[in-house]
Amino acid sequence: MRTPTTLLLLVGAILFSGTGYVRSDASNHRYKDGDTVPLYANKVGPFHNPSETYRYFDLPFCIPEGVKEKKEALGEVLNGDRLVSAPYKLNFRDEKDSEVYCNKKLTKEEVKQFRKAVEKDYYFQMYYDDLPIWGFIGKVDKDIKSDPSEFKYFLYKHIQFEILYNKDRVIEISARMDPHSLVDLTEDKEVDAEFMYTVKWKETETPFEKRMEKYSMSSSLPHHLEIHWFSIINSCVTVLLLTGFLATILMRVLKNDFMKYAQDEEAADDQEETGWKYIHGDVFRFPTHNSLFAASLGSGTQLFTLTIFIFMLALVGVFYPYNRGALFTALVVIYALTSGIAGYTSASFYCQLEGKSWVRNLLLTGCLFCGPLFLTFCFLNTVAITYTATAALPFGTIVVIVLIWTLVTSPLLVLGGIAGKNSKAEFQAPCRTTKYPREIPPLPWYRSAIPQMAMAGFLPFSAIYIELYYIFASVWGHRIYTIYSILFIVFIILIIVTAFITVALTYFQLAAEDHQWWWRSFLCGGSTGLFIYAYCLYYYYARSDMSGFMQTSFFFGYMACICYGFFLMLGTVGFRAALLFVRHIYRSIKCE
Repeated sequence: MRTPTTLLLLVGAILFSGTGYVRSDASNHRYKDGDTVPLYANKVGPFHNPSETYRYFDLPFCIPEGVKEKKEALGEVLNGDRLVSAPYKLNFRDEKDSEVYCNKKLTKEEVKQFRKAVEKDYYFQMYYDDLPIWGFIGKVDKDIKSDPSEFKYFLYKHIQFEILYNKDRVIEISARMDPHSLVDLTEDKEVDAEFMYTVKWKETETPFEKRMEKYSMSSSLPHHLEIHWFSIINSCVTVLLLTGFLATILMRVLKNDFMKYAQDEEAADDQEETGWKYIHGDVFRFPTHNSLFAASLGSGTQLFTLTIFIFMLALVGVFYPYNRGALFTALVVIYALTSGIAGYTSASFYCQLEGKSWVRNLLLTGCLFCGPLFLTFCFLNTVAITYTATAALPFGTIVVIVLIWTLVTSPLLVLGGIAGKNSKAEFQAPCRTTKYPREIPPLPWYRSAIPQMAMAGFLPFSAIYIELYYIFASVWGHRIYTIYSILFIVFIILIIVTAFITVALTYFQLAAEDHQWWWRSFLCGGSTGLFIYAYCLYYYYARSDMSGFMQTSFFFGYMACICYGFFLMLGTVGFRAALLFVRHIYRSIKCE
């Protein structure tokens, strides 16, 4: 049996071997004067649409002879990276001044293609010795004119590289476009373009091990840190207020309840105040749709475990900036390895709920999260293929993912299910369940499921919403996020607040003699996922400049899957907390 530490080391080894470099990001290459340093062109695309990227040579740049494609790991392909050898020669410490690498006569169609790209703020991305290079391909000269038909469009034809080195290693690279060397794309006519580049080398004292720190500094700037700490203080205040509420109100009420029940029949008439005692024969009655309930708990437990492992890898420094595809590789590998947890949890709990069709329950567990994700992927991949974008996965990558699911995920799910079925654990109920369910008294509208879910989701969401902006700006933008320790603290706060608010609402539900708390606690716990999806709408329309069918469908499609995952995970946390609470209070009284 692998321990969590062993699994973590295994995943780390897979990540590092798959991406081809170690912690300092590097290939650890040392170079001599004149040595060829690998330079790869990655992709181009509209700056405001991070999912809509295309191959570099989809635009009519000069294609050099013998273009080679770099072999990529699974995570890089999932990330939309398609690296090919770039047209520039940036040999080690070999300076060049306005060297022409291509003369090209752009046709009307090519001019139109470039103009359309410049109009959409297309950027390019390259990698030089595994260091990222960014730049825009052109500019729009609006010249204080309001009519778009009067705008002028220009293509940059001179790129200036400045490279810093320390002895025999590359430390930093930056690219600047020459604003005076332009090709006019305004009119639909053939244009002669002379593409050139300049290379300057400068020595630096920065050690090789710290060359990636430049990219993580942006999220550690003082004004950003202040906002992050404000987010944590805001979350901590929420936790303290909620904890204080539970401690002063809930525990006092429970103490009074216990004292009244201890006085036998003398104070047992106040059913409205202490109604939870009167439903002791129904509170542990198993929920409807027990197979779906157990499958939801299994999937939620797996996703919770996956999140913890991802945080562990992030905190030890695996997901440093521009470690291409490391996060996607980790998600695929860890999800596959933790499927046994879902099978065990689901089958074990399903058998505790006296379920008989455990095989059907396992199938439901395996498809509950993967099913919607697969359907979403099929639709979005079709959209990406239609756009010929790099987000479209090649057939070989799809086969690899299917093989992982078939050869790793499914067998582990089945093994976990068999182990859960054979555990023969019985459901620990402090009170006997009566033969016939007690009738639930009429309740006011605000005690129904939807208002309760709204109340339950709002507090946890308010504890994380400030941090959400930075995560969205990183995932759906070009901001770099590296403060994983703060993110982990916010995640812990999210779990605590979800557990506390679910326990509080469960108590009030039982006090109102409503014994159908099983599904309600799960729905209330998971309702934060719905609030996050509502935040997606706000972010898309108010905080981003994303546009177009492909980007819109990718954003709302994959965010729906992520929020659904949060719903299952936090729903599991809410139910587990409510179950502990309910068992505790009913164990503390004598049930007849």
